[in-house]
Amino acid sequence: MPELSPLAPSLPPTELMQLATGFWSFKTYAGAIEIGLFDLLADGRALTVEEVSAELEIAHRPADLLLAGCASLGLLDKSGARYRNSVLAEEFLVEGRPYYFGGFVRYLDSREYPAWQHIVEALRTNRPTTWTPGTQDSLFDTEDPETLQLFWDCMFSVSVLTARTLAGIYDFTRHTRLLDVGGGAGAFPIELCRRFDHLSATVFELPHVCDLARTKVTEALLNGRVNAVAGDFNRDPVLPGGYDVIILSMILHDWDEESGRALLRKCRATLPANGAVLICELLLNDERTGPPAAALMGMNMLVETEGGKNYSAAEYSRWLLDAGFARVEVLPVEAVGANGVVVGHVS
Repeated sequence: MPELSPLAPSLPPTELMQLATGFWSFKTYAGAIEIGLFDLLADGRALTVEEVSAELEIAHRPADLLLAGCASLGLLDKSGARYRNSVLAEEFLVEGRPYYFGGFVRYLDSREYPAWQHIVEALRTNRPTTWTPGTQDSLFDTEDPETLQLFWDCMFSVSVLTARTLAGIYDFTRHTRLLDVGGGAGAFPIELCRRFDHLSATVFELPHVCDLARTKVTEALLNGRVNAVAGDFNRDPVLPGGYDVIILSMILHDWDEESGRALLRKCRATLPANGAVLICELLLNDERTGPPAAALMGMNMLVETEGGKNYSAAEYSRWLLDAGFARVEVLPVEAVGANGVVVGHVS
């Protein structure tokens, strides 16, 4: 048996290959959404390569490759010569479904994917690449309606699924009025008020985002139970009062520690004796070695923000206690937008 060269690797670099080609999976997935494949196959429709080619008006070769690619990713099932949506795709990737996830994918594809091509610039300059500090106040400051719609559709996709999971692990029966600070288009209030009939809620957001929230609330038939109040949680000296639970979902990771601590002090100042604040985030472990979803979201904050990063449960716990909260608990959760909920109790 021939001896191995001393230069031969002891292990095959299979994992490195998977890392290097990760974008193939994403772009296949994003391309299928953009071209309308999952909408075409909605409601159990099963088509051959030839039929997909004709209906999407693309040649046979790309249709064949796209269908094979999506099937390999678990997004399509095949029976005989016909492809249909998998259960996952049918529930989450058909536009118009209650938990449609395509908004998130389309935002990543059109805005973040190009920005990540400049990751070395972000590393060297410590500046975001999706917007321009100095000419904009933040990534949320844009007059481009298409960009705004994409962003808030993206956030709604993630938030509504996270809210659905949160409803199953936190006891909202102890509260009656919820304030969602930086709540976007209202995914958390809408989902939680659907689940808990006794609950009413308010989205606290920038004025132009409140309009989007009101539209979503109307579509959900929740006018009267969910409303939107305009404001700026960073600049306003106080938060709206009269609420006994506050949600901060994927908010604190957008800002530096000083800004995050300041916001938690505002939360503490407005909450009553039985109140609580819920920080829903992808939490790093204390060693800052993972999990990947949290660590890589932190890298995304480098691309998207001036000072944001992902923090650990221990860090948030210290901030809450320093802000005057009496007790902190950490609830593990498996959701698209959070792996944990750090709860600060007033008493």
